[in-house]
Amino acid sequence: MTWASIDLNADLGEGFGHWRLTDDEQLLSVVTSANVACGFHAGDAPTMRRVCRLAAERSVRIGAQVSYRDLAGFGRRPMDVPADELAAEIAYQIGALEVFARAAGARVSYVKPHGALYNRVVRDEEQAAAVVEGVLLSGERLPLLGLPGSKLHTMAEKAGLPVITEAFADRAYTADGTLVPRSEEGSVLTDPTTVVERSVSMARFGVVTSRCGRHVPVRPRSLCLHGDTPGAVSLARLVRRQLESAGVRVEAFV
Repeated sequence: MTWASIDLNADLGEGFGHWRLTDDEQLLSVVTSANVACGFHAGDAPTMRRVCRLAAERSVRIGAQVSYRDLAGFGRRPMDVPADELAAEIAYQIGALEVFARAAGARVSYVKPHGALYNRVVRDEEQAAAVVEGVLLSGERLPLLGLPGSKLHTMAEKAGLPVITEAFADRAYTADGTLVPRSEEGSVLTDPTTVVERSVSMARFGVVTSRCGRHVPVRPRSLCLHGDTPGAVSLARLVRRQLESAGVRVEAFV
């Protein structure tokens, strides 16, 4: 399935104290959904408050980007967390962000796992179920943003939660439709022409070319643009401009 419109999301609020990794204000002028770090891999209370305010001012949807408790490793280190503990920590992160979203006159609209947790719930049913339990524990039946065919989406659908399929404009894919690990060379794509061509292909035709040259179906409803890569803002603007030129409407999925 392809879509007449597509959402653009980016990971924002990925700073801590005086340290800022992403250009939140500029990216919020491009994307339609903001995955806001909730303090476990990045982000703190002032940052969450600021990003929610900026997102609400621009009518950008606010999403809780939940992760393992791994501030030192930016949430990218594999961890084994008991399911009941993980569920509680997911609910905790959503609840923290909801305070600041409401203060800005908005709400948390969806949930997206980050880093190692994102990759883990593609195949790990127990951890995926824990994330879903955490969403339910938060008291909201929020959509879950993730890879098509993931265990996360399977468990979410069993629980009656909406799922949103996602693809990545600037990440390399394997032949089975998963992301090439960041530890491998070439996992992150930075050439603007390549990123733009892939974005339009995914949005219009629902396919991406894997690292081995195979055409892989991805059928994204949302396209992720990373904010922590070199030239992220310029690249995001270029991707949006080319999508619109190709006749694809850019709008939030919720």
